Amino acid sequence: MAAPHLTRDGRDWTPDFLISIDGDVCIGCGRCYKVCGREVMTLKGLNEDGDVVELDDDEDEEVEKKVMVMNDTGACIGCGACARVCPTNCQTHASQIAEAA
Repeated sequence: MAAPHLTRDGRDWTPDFLISIDGDVCIGCGRCYKVCGREVMTLKGLNEDGDVVELDDDEDEEVEKKVMVMNDTGACIGCGACARVCPTNCQTHASQIAEAA
């Protein structure tokens, strides 16, 4: 059994970790990226085939849409700041216990 998570004053707390971002719903606004200090996600491009591509000046014309994608899932601390600022609710979060089940 996992050790309980506690707040600073000792209350129980269950983190909700970012586990995925729906690229069909994400608008690439970057709000989640700005509130996350852990580089859990990054901005990428989607080409006309729906493939995720790196963004650079040369390929900007080939990018149909910019979206946030997972970058370092292990860095997420489950604070939920990204979910609170997302205008499209494109993220999926789960507790560590739910992921293991």
